[in-house]
Amino acid sequence: MKDESSKTKPPHRRKVTGKSPKSLGPVPNLEEHVFPDWWRRIFNSLYLKTDADVVEDQNITKNEIQLFSQFLTLSPDDKVLDLCCGQGRHSLELARLGMKNVYSLDRSHYLIQKARSQAKKEGLNIQFREGDARKLPYLPDTFDVVLILGNSFGYFETIQDDVKVLKEVFRVLKPWGRILIDVADGEFLRKHFHPRSWEWIDKKYFVCRERSLSVDNQRLISREIITHVDKGVIVDQFYGERLYTEDDLTQLLKAAGFDEIIFQGKISTDSQRNQDLGMMEQRHIVTSRVKKEWTPTRRRIKPVSRNVIVVFGDPNHPDLLKPSSIFDDDDFYTIDQLKAALRELPDYNFTYLQNHNTLINDLTNLKGKTDFVVNLCDEGFHNNPRKELHVPALLEMLDIPHTGSGPQCLAYCYDKSLVRGMGREMNIPVPKACFIKPEDTTFELLIHFPVIVKPNFGDSSFGITQKSVANNIEELMDAISDIRDKFGYDKPILVEEFLTGKDLSLGIIGNFPEAYVVLPLIEEDYSFLPNELPRICGYEAKWLPDSPYWNIKSIPAVVPEEVEKMIVGSSLKLFERLECRDYVRFDWRLDDEGNPCLLEVNPNPGWCWDGHLAKMAHLAGMSYTEMLEAILRAAEVRMGIRSMNGKRTEEHEGKEIIQVLS
Repeated sequence: MKDESSKTKPPHRRKVTGKSPKSLGPVPNLEEHVFPDWWRRIFNSLYLKTDADVVEDQNITKNEIQLFSQFLTLSPDDKVLDLCCGQGRHSLELARLGMKNVYSLDRSHYLIQKARSQAKKEGLNIQFREGDARKLPYLPDTFDVVLILGNSFGYFETIQDDVKVLKEVFRVLKPWGRILIDVADGEFLRKHFHPRSWEWIDKKYFVCRERSLSVDNQRLISREIITHVDKGVIVDQFYGERLYTEDDLTQLLKAAGFDEIIFQGKISTDSQRNQDLGMMEQRHIVTSRVKKEWTPTRRRIKPVSRNVIVVFGDPNHPDLLKPSSIFDDDDFYTIDQLKAALRELPDYNFTYLQNHNTLINDLTNLKGKTDFVVNLCDEGFHNNPRKELHVPALLEMLDIPHTGSGPQCLAYCYDKSLVRGMGREMNIPVPKACFIKPEDTTFELLIHFPVIVKPNFGDSSFGITQKSVANNIEELMDAISDIRDKFGYDKPILVEEFLTGKDLSLGIIGNFPEAYVVLPLIEEDYSFLPNELPRICGYEAKWLPDSPYWNIKSIPAVVPEEVEKMIVGSSLKLFERLECRDYVRFDWRLDDEGNPCLLEVNPNPGWCWDGHLAKMAHLAGMSYTEMLEAILRAAEVRMGIRSMNGKRTEEHEGKEIIQVLS
């Protein structure tokens, strides 16, 4: 990327005195007639006429939004900024498709007013604003996605101004936010621009164009003379747009702090008029991510605010449950999504701890300075899953209140066979199974095929893959060997009958029997899987994006009322018997006759924004933030620092069931 040298003499600028002539006639140097702020003058009703074959074609806009949405994996709840939005064609289309939080900004008063008028006419909720892209009127960490579309980048006279735009985008994007830029292919246009052209816009208007490269070869200078057949020349205008190559754009984005820069390809505009497409003829589509820390918030700490510590797994230690044994970008993104949600809770001040080497000292030093700890360390101390119970045990030894279940409950539920035994004792149905110890060289299989082979100890579907389902003795022995050899698991193995009915999950937030919410049942939708693959939500579904299992979705469960009542009632009994606290997930599966059987209990379930608990909460009408807040408040009620009516208190004021949602 070549920058403009400060030693280069700028081209001559014509002075404007009085009324400008409608046409200048022949000019030897187009660049001399380009104002530094040409973009203030040109985007008006005439712009919509000359470029109508592109910017007023709804089919083009629909196709672009469909393509860009795929590149960005947009979700309806994403907060999106359409920067340099023009008359809002992309913003309007996003809102029509159900995007709930669309914001738009442009410098042109005329185009913004036109956009507002169209949004009002269609009843679309879009927040349009006038403003300068180099100084955005938004707070840091506001948006999930920023779009710069329709070749709206590279208008300013200097490269430094374009960098300012990107730095402002970086500032207003949340951590892990995404940017997509749709901008002219500079290398292509340098070689293929049309020096002269003319075209009819409609039966009354036609436009003549001249183009040339700037002195430094970095901008394409254009002149448009718009003429009306009866009125003559309407306007003679000049503008200059910077020509960026892939390397140039990469350097610009890196200079602004962006990561994961991906050129998604090049697109051409399919205009119905199909004459002179100018800068829109061929464009780059580039996406990138923001990797940054959340901007510290400046807010006065209210007297009622609680100081809360959040404990995570340690990204500096290996995690053997993950395919690469390390925290990857998805893990860091998940943590940032949590922090974003917690920032929306005004009654709390959060401190985050993840260095397990200093965790004991850190917690000791913070004792007395914190109200309680949010234990989200489902990886275990030093990321050892067998030490998941060590974190709440440490907190209890330090006499620090914490969210979630205690060490005894975690110890119970880590042992699948033990939970099965408790279930049978309580007349709760479980699949038939046999238990294989590491030293067993022979075993008696008293159940019929098909069966599923599981590590008896573990979570996160560790060791459970498509090969875990066996239809004969050979496949069974292969499945056992696979767990032993591939996953290095040397503990007891559970062989269960493989149930073929609906795969169900139930979540509970609160504490039985005082106050709790039963979340709606969800089931796994296996309709996307090839027929030959077993219907399980195992290791591949959670950790391997290239696997067909990655496409499994959770949907609202449809089961008979008596089945739902049995699952809810049994889950509540187990909640009490296992001494679960604050939140828990129960996994069930129906047999081929529709009878439910308990698979396992997860008292420290995944808290991530796209996890099963969040999906169930969404069906109950709760946002991710509201789900986290419900867990915090349930813990506070249990600890006696919040009353049932939601008020802060130091005394527990009684018992009451809040709500049961089926």
